Amino acid sequence: MVIVTLQREKCIGCNYCVEMAPAQFQMSKKDGKSVLIKSVNAKGFYTLKSPDHTIVETCELAEKACPVKIISVKEV
Repeated sequence: MVIVTLQREKCIGCNYCVEMAPAQFQMSKKDGKSVLIKSVNAKGFYTLKSPDHTIVETCELAEKACPVKIISVKEV
């Protein structure tokens, strides 16, 4: 299981996550912040749980590229 978490409220809209992992992230047209596709919101933490381990590499690139460090990727 891969768990990707985004603290969306702290997003500055730099778009790096979308460039690194376009299948998991997109930019909102409403507020210009990142959206973690198919995620569930719990108190400002948007979480995606996926059995697909092929997303780890691109999500980790997004995590490293994020200048405000609001993306976390874990494999369990």
